[in-house]
Amino acid sequence: MAELLALYLVMINAATVTAFALDKRAAARGGWRTPERRLLVLAALGGSPGALAARALFRHKTRKAGFSAWLWGIAVAHAVLAAWLAYRALR
Repeated sequence: MAELLALYLVMINAATVTAFALDKRAAARGGWRTPERRLLVLAALGGSPGALAARALFRHKTRKAGFSAWLWGIAVAHAVLAAWLAYRALR
């Protein structure tokens, strides 16, 4: 079970980084953009580490206060969930 979860997290984070990269590329070229909601859904589905890394790596969506607030809220929720799961596993 842990192996499947790890594989899922690798895949969702890779998809999230890819989505951010494609959106950054489209923004630079004036092309079709990925909706912010889709980027946030990818983050909420487990891709928050990838989303935060992609933001820093590509310097993308860093000035959008609303987007940042949602993304950080998702990341904090994931951290709390991970801490709770670790606590439960160690009991």
